[in-house]
Amino acid sequence: MRMRRTHFVAGRAVSLAMFAAMSLPLAVRAQNPDDLLPADSAAKAKAILQQAITAQGGPAYLGVRESDCSARLAQFDSTGQAGGSLDVHILRQGSDKTRIEFHGDNYITNIFYYEVHGKNKIVNVYSGDQGWSLTKDGVSDLPADAAASYQEQTKTDVHTILRYRLNDDSLIFRYGGTEVVDLKQVDWVEIADHEGHTMRIAIDRASHLPTRSVMSKRDSETGARTEQSTLFSSFHLVDGVQTAYRVSHLLNGRQVNETFYDRCTYNSGIAPETFTRSGLEAQFKKSK
Repeated sequence: MRMRRTHFVAGRAVSLAMFAAMSLPLAVRAQNPDDLLPADSAAKAKAILQQAITAQGGPAYLGVRESDCSARLAQFDSTGQAGGSLDVHILRQGSDKTRIEFHGDNYITNIFYYEVHGKNKIVNVYSGDQGWSLTKDGVSDLPADAAASYQEQTKTDVHTILRYRLNDDSLIFRYGGTEVVDLKQVDWVEIADHEGHTMRIAIDRASHLPTRSVMSKRDSETGARTEQSTLFSSFHLVDGVQTAYRVSHLLNGRQVNETFYDRCTYNSGIAPETFTRSGLEAQFKKSK
């Protein structure tokens, strides 16, 4: 996938891309990832990902086991127009537990399956292959496809791969070459699993920070291939960890939502029941 954002007219955009490519060192332009043997390609890919781990904080980054963040989430409709926004409080623990609290005046939906009307508050909790939702009416199970979608996104998330799956023997790593993406020279790392997912991660050659991840998979029934992209920018140093404070999600090239973080903390000691159905039920009883 090659995406470049520009406000130039088409002819100047092409010229800019050609100039950027011609400006690269000769050794970089001549490098062809297909010339590498599989073992060498995998080693190069993992070395680049190790650089990304170091750039994001090394031991501090790998030591993150939970996070507590607040943000503003903006939604976009099928035409690319803004479709409303709301405040969110996002808590994560381990590799497969997430709690998202939604507050706002607008109606909004996205890949996390939620709806907010008026001053209502929604809390969604995902734990492994289970999920629950707390509304003014009580606690209910999330749809099975919502939990499955969350689990798929979690397994293919760039931070899950870097923190938990870099030595996973079920993954196939490959160096994908270099190119200019969003006017930055990046190295692509390609990762495939046995479930049909293909993940591509773009690592900035200058900062070694991840700038984009792309997950694609072919639908077993329709044969259509879907592509989910995540863009990372506006990095802040938080508790020794370089943290993207602006994260955008795209589906098949169309922007779906964008999250603007204003606060994050790591390893603050979140109670385990925060990510359970019983914890939600206790919260509902207190609110009555």
